[in-house]
Amino acid sequence: MKKMIQLHLIALICLQSSAQPIDVANLPEPVLIRGPYLQMGNQTAVTLRWRTNIATNTIFEVGTVYGNYPMKANNTKLVTEHEIRITGLRADTKYYYRFGSSKKILQAGRDNFFTTAPAASTKRKIRIAAFGDCGRNSNSYQSGALSSYINYVGNNPAEVLLLLGDNAYNKGTDSEYQANYFNIYSSTILKHHQLFPAPGNHDYANTAERQKDHKIPYYSIFSTPSMAQCGGVASGTKAYYSWDWGNIHFLSLDSYGEENNGTTRLYDTLGAQVKWIKRDLAANKKNWVIAYWHHPPYTMGSHNSDEEEDLVSIRQNFIRILERMGVDLIICGHSHNYERSFLLNGHYGNETTFDTIAHTKSTSSAKYDGSENSCPYLTNSGRNHGTVYVVAGSSGASGSVNTGYPHNAMPFSVNDGGMFYLEVEDNRLDAKFIRRTGDVWDKFTIIKNVTKTKTVTIKPGASVSLTASWPGNYNWSNGGTGKTILVKPASNAEYIVQDTENCVVETFKIKILNAKAKK
Repeated sequence: MKKMIQLHLIALICLQSSAQPIDVANLPEPVLIRGPYLQMGNQTAVTLRWRTNIATNTIFEVGTVYGNYPMKANNTKLVTEHEIRITGLRADTKYYYRFGSSKKILQAGRDNFFTTAPAASTKRKIRIAAFGDCGRNSNSYQSGALSSYINYVGNNPAEVLLLLGDNAYNKGTDSEYQANYFNIYSSTILKHHQLFPAPGNHDYANTAERQKDHKIPYYSIFSTPSMAQCGGVASGTKAYYSWDWGNIHFLSLDSYGEENNGTTRLYDTLGAQVKWIKRDLAANKKNWVIAYWHHPPYTMGSHNSDEEEDLVSIRQNFIRILERMGVDLIICGHSHNYERSFLLNGHYGNETTFDTIAHTKSTSSAKYDGSENSCPYLTNSGRNHGTVYVVAGSSGASGSVNTGYPHNAMPFSVNDGGMFYLEVEDNRLDAKFIRRTGDVWDKFTIIKNVTKTKTVTIKPGASVSLTASWPGNYNWSNGGTGKTILVKPASNAEYIVQDTENCVVETFKIKILNAKAKK
């Protein structure tokens, strides 16, 4: 069989170099062996990748109605690694797609779809999935985390998928990616989640040589927006990049690879990556900022952030930059468990130095479920407003814990497998750790820029609509329960709205213009 495939490839190479037209009808039928997977999505374009067993031409067709694909991108070059980008799409639109070659459509099911990025002004709910250390299946954690996520979201899957590194074990080889990543996820979430990865130490083969030269399959397997194709500032490298999705700005960072000819890394504040991060965040105008990479600054799970040099250096030298520049959420992997912090600001020492008074903006659980001390984290855009740190490195691996687990700054922790799921709607972020057993073990909420008091001036006898500034539930002082109420006060009045948990309160002061003052 192998010899026959080789003969086919030799014949195809000869055909490609010939000046004569290719008789596609006489080519052997290809077989899909990797993918599909969606990359570099933005408001108007997306890249689709897949692999076939033999070289063929490339066809990618899309449409807003299943079974009807009026838009088409194609490439006549004969390849086994197919990478094709389609442009001219509409923002915030669901598209169905099919792909293959002139000889054979490889896939065209109802679960072959994607949604383009929404406009920056969107207030609709955006769904995000994050899988950390997912490239193995210790104790069935991989299959458990995947099935639990699929069951939880049902017919409303996330639009985008973050990979937190160590995406293939143990050396990040192409064959390991095939067996431990693509063979697991291609038939489900890779068909309709737009993928934005970050590398881990195992993707770098866990060796100093690859750490320096970056000669790893990760960089040929994934297409990343290094030239700002999806927003942000161009990084010029696949190792780290930024991208936008609606009102969220993301940074995918490289915490293991070396830069500047092997002299700097993520924690070197004068290195290439950190200089780019500062430029990128300075230019950002999005309401939410989420950064993700592999090595966590705080953990007492299967790794120890007090003892391991990489983790210590990231905590001491790097994260203060992100806190200062207003990053809301940091998601990492590496430790094979789940850990979640308070709303932190200014803690860069060892675990024993952590002080809830000095190093937190809030010590609420932020579960927002009516339990004691569970109000959401209320923050305002700007510098040093507080950051939540999450370790979610158990999507494919079991782990042990270090003495002192959970870390004092990360009290909401469990040593079990699962995945991390986010929903962002306007100025509200809800996050959940979905355990491999299917239950939601942890959750927290952040609400930004909630208006405390607003004064509204109206003419005598006029009506006015008052609208709460957050998505949620509402109790108005006049008995209303909707997000918006219509009032017609006869004199100056005050209306108060709060959520049913008594955590968020806004006041509207209505002033009636003095009609006699008019001219």
